Amino acid sequence: MPPIEYEERLRVPVFWWAMAVIMATAVWWILVLVTPMSFAVAMAAGTFAGVGLALWRWGSARIFVAGHCLGAGRAVLSLVHCSGVMALDSDDTRALRGPLADARAYLWLRPYVSTAVRVDLADPRDPAPYWLLSSRRPDELATAVLEAAAAARDVGSLPEVTD
Repeated sequence: MPPIEYEERLRVPVFWWAMAVIMATAVWWILVLVTPMSFAVAMAAGTFAGVGLALWRWGSARIFVAGHCLGAGRAVLSLVHCSGVMALDSDDTRALRGPLADARAYLWLRPYVSTAVRVDLADPRDPAPYWLLSSRRPDELATAVLEAAAAARDVGSLPEVTD
Protein backbone atom coordinates (compact mmCIF):
# COMPACT_ATOMS: atom_id res chain seq x y z
CA MET A 1 0.00 0.00 0.00
CA PRO A 2 1.34 3.47 -0.82
CA PRO A 3 2.19 5.80 2.06
CA ILE A 4 -0.71 7.71 3.56
CA GLU A 5 -0.50 11.42 2.74
CA TYR A 6 -3.59 12.43 4.72
CA GLU A 7 -5.65 10.66 7.36
CA GLU A 8 -8.51 11.78 9.55
CA ARG A 9 -10.73 9.90 11.98
CA LEU A 10 -14.11 11.40 12.72
CA ARG A 11 -14.63 10.29 16.29
CA VAL A 12 -17.96 10.98 17.97
CA PRO A 13 -18.08 13.89 20.42
CA VAL A 14 -17.46 13.24 24.12
CA PHE A 15 -21.00 14.46 24.78
CA TRP A 16 -22.34 11.37 22.98
CA TRP A 17 -20.36 9.12 25.34
CA ALA A 18 -21.83 11.02 28.28
CA MET A 19 -25.30 10.38 26.85
CA ALA A 20 -24.47 6.65 26.70
CA VAL A 21 -23.63 6.73 30.42
CA ILE A 22 -26.86 8.59 31.17
CA MET A 23 -28.84 6.05 29.14
CA ALA A 24 -27.27 3.12 30.98
CA THR A 25 -27.93 4.84 34.32
CA ALA A 26 -31.57 5.38 33.36
CA VAL A 27 -31.92 1.68 32.46
CA TRP A 28 -30.40 0.73 35.82
CA TRP A 29 -32.62 3.18 37.71
CA ILE A 30 -35.81 1.89 36.08
CA LEU A 31 -34.95 -1.78 36.55
CA VAL A 32 -33.53 -1.61 40.07
CA LEU A 33 -36.97 -0.62 41.34
CA VAL A 34 -38.70 -3.77 40.06
CA THR A 35 -36.00 -6.42 39.53
CA PRO A 36 -33.06 -7.86 41.47
CA MET A 37 -29.98 -5.64 41.66
CA SER A 38 -27.82 -8.07 39.66
CA PHE A 39 -30.29 -8.04 36.75
CA ALA A 40 -30.50 -4.24 36.76
CA VAL A 41 -26.70 -3.92 36.77
CA ALA A 42 -26.36 -6.50 33.98
CA MET A 43 -28.93 -4.73 31.81
CA ALA A 44 -27.31 -1.33 32.42
CA ALA A 45 -23.90 -2.76 31.54
CA GLY A 46 -25.34 -4.38 28.43
CA THR A 47 -26.96 -1.10 27.43
CA PHE A 48 -23.71 0.79 27.83
CA ALA A 49 -21.78 -1.93 25.98
CA GLY A 50 -24.23 -1.90 23.06
CA VAL A 51 -24.39 1.87 22.77
CA GLY A 52 -20.64 2.13 23.32
CA LEU A 53 -19.94 -0.39 20.58
CA ALA A 54 -22.20 1.54 18.19
CA LEU A 55 -20.48 4.84 19.06
CA TRP A 56 -17.03 3.32 18.71
CA ARG A 57 -17.93 1.78 15.34
CA TRP A 58 -19.54 5.01 14.08
CA GLY A 59 -16.53 7.07 15.18
CA SER A 60 -13.83 4.70 13.95
CA ALA A 61 -14.39 5.37 10.25
CA ARG A 62 -11.63 7.30 8.56
CA ILE A 63 -10.85 9.35 5.51
CA PHE A 64 -7.45 8.92 3.88
CA VAL A 65 -5.49 9.87 0.81
CA ALA A 66 -2.84 7.35 -0.17
CA GLY A 67 -1.10 7.23 -3.50
CA HIS A 68 -3.71 8.04 -6.12
CA CYS A 69 -6.69 6.96 -4.01
CA LEU A 70 -9.16 8.63 -1.70
CA GLY A 71 -10.77 6.44 0.92
CA ALA A 72 -13.83 7.19 3.02
CA GLY A 73 -14.94 4.39 5.28
CA ARG A 74 -14.98 1.25 3.12
CA ALA A 75 -15.24 3.12 -0.19
CA VAL A 76 -12.11 3.87 -2.21
CA LEU A 77 -11.96 6.22 -5.18
CA SER A 78 -9.22 6.37 -7.79
CA LEU A 79 -8.38 10.05 -8.27
CA VAL A 80 -7.55 9.71 -11.96
CA HIS A 81 -11.06 10.98 -12.82
CA CYS A 82 -11.18 13.73 -10.19
CA SER A 83 -12.24 16.93 -11.94
CA GLY A 84 -12.28 19.28 -8.96
CA VAL A 85 -12.17 19.60 -5.20
CA MET A 86 -13.79 22.17 -2.97
CA ALA A 87 -13.48 22.68 0.79
CA LEU A 88 -16.89 23.66 2.15
CA ASP A 89 -17.83 25.73 5.18
CA SER A 90 -20.81 24.82 7.33
CA ASP A 91 -23.36 26.79 5.24
CA ASP A 92 -22.22 25.24 1.95
CA THR A 93 -22.17 21.79 3.55
CA ARG A 94 -25.70 22.23 4.85
CA ALA A 95 -26.90 23.27 1.39
CA LEU A 96 -25.25 20.27 -0.30
CA ARG A 97 -26.70 17.93 2.31
CA GLY A 98 -30.17 19.27 1.66
CA PRO A 99 -31.73 21.41 -1.06
CA LEU A 100 -28.77 21.39 -3.47
CA ALA A 101 -27.99 17.67 -3.08
CA ASP A 102 -27.80 15.41 -6.10
CA ALA A 103 -29.47 12.06 -5.43
CA ARG A 104 -26.71 10.27 -7.34
CA ALA A 105 -23.88 11.68 -5.20
CA TYR A 106 -21.88 9.52 -2.82
CA LEU A 107 -22.38 10.94 0.67
CA TRP A 108 -20.14 10.04 3.59
CA LEU A 109 -21.38 12.37 6.27
CA ARG A 110 -21.33 12.56 10.04
CA PRO A 111 -24.02 14.68 11.74
CA TYR A 112 -21.57 16.01 14.33
CA VAL A 113 -19.17 17.49 11.74
CA SER A 114 -20.37 20.72 10.14
CA THR A 115 -17.79 21.08 7.36
CA ALA A 116 -17.06 18.90 4.34
CA VAL A 117 -15.18 18.46 1.08
CA ARG A 118 -16.78 18.00 -2.33
CA VAL A 119 -14.80 15.90 -4.82
CA ASP A 120 -16.17 16.24 -8.37
CA LEU A 121 -15.84 13.27 -10.71
CA ALA A 122 -15.55 13.08 -14.50
CA ASP A 123 -15.68 9.29 -14.88
CA PRO A 124 -18.27 8.33 -17.51
CA ARG A 125 -18.66 4.90 -15.92
CA ASP A 126 -19.40 6.24 -12.44
CA PRO A 127 -22.99 7.42 -11.92
CA ALA A 128 -21.99 9.59 -8.94
CA PRO A 129 -21.24 13.17 -10.03
CA TYR A 130 -19.38 13.92 -6.81
CA TRP A 131 -18.43 12.66 -3.37
CA LEU A 132 -19.39 14.73 -0.33
CA LEU A 133 -17.25 13.85 2.69
CA SER A 134 -17.44 15.20 6.22
CA SER A 135 -14.13 16.58 7.44
CA ARG A 136 -13.01 18.60 10.43
CA ARG A 137 -10.04 19.83 8.37
CA PRO A 138 -11.57 20.43 4.92
CA ASP A 139 -8.78 22.68 3.64
CA GLU A 140 -6.10 20.08 4.40
CA LEU A 141 -8.16 17.26 2.88
CA ALA A 142 -8.89 19.31 -0.26
CA THR A 143 -5.20 20.09 -0.69
CA ALA A 144 -4.21 16.44 -0.27
CA VAL A 145 -6.86 15.32 -2.78
CA LEU A 146 -5.77 17.97 -5.31
CA GLU A 147 -2.13 16.93 -5.04
CA ALA A 148 -2.96 13.22 -5.34
CA ALA A 149 -5.31 13.85 -8.27
CA ALA A 150 -2.63 15.88 -10.09
CA ALA A 151 -0.11 13.09 -9.52
CA ALA A 152 -2.65 10.49 -10.71
CA ARG A 153 -3.33 12.44 -13.91
CA ASP A 154 0.41 12.83 -14.56
CA VAL A 155 0.97 9.09 -14.19
CA GLY A 156 -2.18 8.29 -16.15
CA SER A 157 -1.13 10.53 -19.05
CA LEU A 158 2.23 8.87 -19.63
CA PRO A 159 2.44 6.99 -22.94
CA GLU A 160 2.44 3.21 -22.75
CA VAL A 161 5.62 1.39 -23.59
CA THR A 162 5.20 -1.20 -26.35
CA ASP A 163 7.53 -4.00 -27.29
